[in-house]
Amino acid sequence: MRTSKRERILDAAVSVINRDGVRAVTFESVAAEAQLTRGGLLYHFPSREALLRGIDEHLVQSWEASMEALLGKSAGEATALERYQTFVRVSTQSATRAELMFMLDSVDPEFPSERPWAPVVQRWAPSPPAAGSDDPAALDNFVARLAADGLWIYEAMYEGQLDENVRAQVTERIGGLLSPERSRKA
Repeated sequence: MRTSKRERILDAAVSVINRDGVRAVTFESVAAEAQLTRGGLLYHFPSREALLRGIDEHLVQSWEASMEALLGKSAGEATALERYQTFVRVSTQSATRAELMFMLDSVDPEFPSERPWAPVVQRWAPSPPAAGSDDPAALDNFVARLAADGLWIYEAMYEGQLDENVRAQVTERIGGLLSPERSRKA
């Protein structure tokens, strides 16, 4: 399937961010990376703000698509356990600087409910246990989420990746917190 110019621009912008950071995202740097003219970029993204919003949405869609591809179905078709296991597996594999930066920067303090990442996280990740809950399964599920998030952030923030065997062992340990009994109530 042929990649659209819009997708090419967004992929190029993500490459710029992963290499040089968000501040390096300019029309010139992204156009050069995408091998397009500045005018071609402006056609799809008339402002830097529109480009940054597009990058954020692109990253969110790519992240959810990777979970759907791994699971072979959408969140709506999956059981809670399948969603949680998939979230853990993808979160422990796909740490990029761009994803971390946009997840952190996409929160508008004036409009916290408009975070583009929130609906995807709500569909796939275990929620915090209710206040006053004594449900150990809900707590274990949430601890697994926090551990997966922690590994994802660790790899996005620090130079280099964990050894594949170490990452696999950590992922297995995190996944061990999730079981059919622990996810029935979700």
